[in-house]
Amino acid sequence: MKDNFADHLEKFFNHITNRRGLSKHTASAYSDAVLMLFRYLRETAGIRPNQITFQHFSKECVSSFCDWIENTLGNSIATRNQRLTAMHAFFRYVQNEEPSKLAICRDILSIRMKKHCVKPPKYLSTEAMKAILSAPDSNSHTGIRDLAILSLLYDSATRIQELIDLKVTDISISKPSTIRVTGKGNKVRVIPILPETAKILEIYIERHRLPAHDALLFTNRSKQSLSRVGVNYILNKYVDKVKANSPELIPISVTPHVIRHSKASHLLAAGVNLIYIRDLLGHSSVITTEIYASTNPEFLQKAIENSAVKTTPPSSRSSDKKDLTDFLKCYRC
Repeated sequence: MKDNFADHLEKFFNHITNRRGLSKHTASAYSDAVLMLFRYLRETAGIRPNQITFQHFSKECVSSFCDWIENTLGNSIATRNQRLTAMHAFFRYVQNEEPSKLAICRDILSIRMKKHCVKPPKYLSTEAMKAILSAPDSNSHTGIRDLAILSLLYDSATRIQELIDLKVTDISISKPSTIRVTGKGNKVRVIPILPETAKILEIYIERHRLPAHDALLFTNRSKQSLSRVGVNYILNKYVDKVKANSPELIPISVTPHVIRHSKASHLLAAGVNLIYIRDLLGHSSVITTEIYASTNPEFLQKAIENSAVKTTPPSSRSSDKKDLTDFLKCYRC
């Protein structure tokens, strides 16, 4: 019986992009995982991609592949789990399409994700964000574009690809000002933006004479779509400018995703409900959004202190209030 691994792999990618409607970024991540698997088989077993068959796969093989990602390549546990997710997706598809491969598919699907500690998202202070947004020269042609990119990146907390994909028609300057974003899974959400951000976008669109149709909102000097590298370059240009004058303001590496984390953290610190932050970020579940609160000791401390204020009787002496706060703080990690 002919082994049709290559056929199933090709059909799998057609399936996830055309039938399931997964985003191109998910397809790209799955593609990276398969290419990494090819590299693993070539380097550890001398098997070239065009030689791979289902006979090469077993639970031990895929488990070893995951260990290789972590131990040999030095990738994080999160990356290891992402690659395993791609393997699970492919073999789950094969399981439904090829009953004769049911046993091996079940074995591979039984491989569990590796547990890892969830670290608090890195974010910048409001002072650092103000400094970065003040760095571009809004009077120059390039400066107003960069200011529009940075302001929108922070104000809307969009993902970098969501920003790159924005069209002129996705912007509504009239009050209430909003942008329409297409996120993961092709889900569309409408995000309100501040009047100041809307004004910057209005000036940018006018100065750059952007057409009022489905043209890209942000482009490079060649009028082509900005790349992720391009957006990172623009951001770091102004981050470096701020660090040159006030290095203490930016003690971490800054990426567009750090700007997204910063917006979410600032909203949470201001008392905005997690449900609203979830909708802004485009998370499918509030559980994902809760990481901003559950892993950050500053927010835990604020919650404890707020709880102490609410539960202490008004007639208590100030020394009693201090004792209660100290008592509660003993339970902090």
